[in-house]
Amino acid sequence: MTLLIKNVNIVGSEEKFPRETDVFVNGDKISAIGNLSSKSADVVVDGNGAYLSPGFIDLNTDSDHFLSIFDDRAQEDFIAQGVTTILGGMCGASLAPILYGGLESIRKWTDIRMNVNWHRVEEFLALLEKKPLAVNFATLAGHSTIRRELANDCIRDLTKNELAVFGETLERAMREGAMGLSTGLSYVHCRETPYSELKFLAKIVSAHKGLYATHLKNIGTDVDESVAEAIRLAKETGVNTLISHLVPIIGAEKDYEAAIEMIESLPKNSNFHFDIYPHHTTARALYTFLPAWAQNGGQEMMVHNIEDEWLRPKIFRELPDVNPDDFIAANVPCDPTLSGKSLKDLGELYGIKKPKEVLLKLMRVTALSAIVLYKEVNYDLLKKVLKSKRALIASNAASFKKEDPRKMFKSKGSFNTFTTFLSLTQKENLMSLEEAVQKITLEPARKLHLENRGVIKEGFIADLAAFKGDEVKLTVVGGNVVYRDGAFQGWFPGRILRHKT
Repeated sequence: MTLLIKNVNIVGSEEKFPRETDVFVNGDKISAIGNLSSKSADVVVDGNGAYLSPGFIDLNTDSDHFLSIFDDRAQEDFIAQGVTTILGGMCGASLAPILYGGLESIRKWTDIRMNVNWHRVEEFLALLEKKPLAVNFATLAGHSTIRRELANDCIRDLTKNELAVFGETLERAMREGAMGLSTGLSYVHCRETPYSELKFLAKIVSAHKGLYATHLKNIGTDVDESVAEAIRLAKETGVNTLISHLVPIIGAEKDYEAAIEMIESLPKNSNFHFDIYPHHTTARALYTFLPAWAQNGGQEMMVHNIEDEWLRPKIFRELPDVNPDDFIAANVPCDPTLSGKSLKDLGELYGIKKPKEVLLKLMRVTALSAIVLYKEVNYDLLKKVLKSKRALIASNAASFKKEDPRKMFKSKGSFNTFTTFLSLTQKENLMSLEEAVQKITLEPARKLHLENRGVIKEGFIADLAAFKGDEVKLTVVGGNVVYRDGAFQGWFPGRILRHKT
């Protein structure tokens, strides 16, 4: 199969090419770049002056958390915005390795209704290879996924023997292709993880030259303390670090600015970054709106707390004051009809006027199993931070089929994170187009040690995106046109990308 893309302006290359250059692809690799008007190919696409860049790499996605990598193989919400590679296993939760067959760590995202016929990373990735996606897929090993099974879902320190088993499991996972380890330290089962455990695991990741991605314990107030701990861990272990969705929360701007200042003051050779998205909202598990003391003991205990007639009034008094219009129930596995409804809509549905009462009602109706989109990001500060050399762009979202009722979750940004970022950087003059493209191509490719990707160059893999303004015209994965002129093209050339330890 050969592909000729004509009349494009190349960004994301080590060389400078004249305007409206041609790119020839043979198989899955870029074969020639230049004036190729005399060449023919199996597929010819006229770029009509669009920009052509390497395919975008999304370092923080949730399609595995929502299990949509199994029923939405096109992953159209990603390819429609030029994304050619997605990374799963984020925020401490992965689909492998699983020691005893449980997927409890993803319950906050989805209602688990599937038979798991794998345990090890190599088994999981082999399964995906039998039914490939339209995008490339890689995964981290989830700290919570492994830890919860070792601790039998109890909230406690691991024993010495359990920690040794954890280390062996992590090493094997990376040998089998996991890109590294992720943590979800703000979630109840891992909030009290001791620093010594994180350091032990980070040393293993560092020894195998993998990635350590961390969802911090504190994402609002005291975020600077959490960032300081992540920096300390990186310095003491040398681990390649990525802080997940480090966005400025309204009311905690001073702590956030202190955190960014610490990151910016790191030595230039520090392999330390954070990912961020150009949106006003965060995605939060519903139970995170409970007071901290009521989140202890796991989901069953939290549900017991809100149903207890003595505890419920105390919980009610300590619930946060939420603007009903800024709170949207994005994903409700037990009742998809609630997806997309604001707290105001839910109040009208339940016949309740006080926002706190509506919030508590939703918690009880859903047994705390829901994901919420909450408008709490200081957008002006976020735009300033986008310019940081250590800021990478990621959606923190999933792709769903058009008929899937969970599609409302995409309002978080899975369908426009990268196009919004490119458009915003140009409109606000935040950085050059070349710098913006590097943030979503070359830099994440380096972060994952992906060979022959992230740059338009002869001999490199033909993962490409053509765009004009904030619209993607063409997405190419492994030399195959998967998205063109607003439509999925029916191809599934995505590869499973494995870590080379």
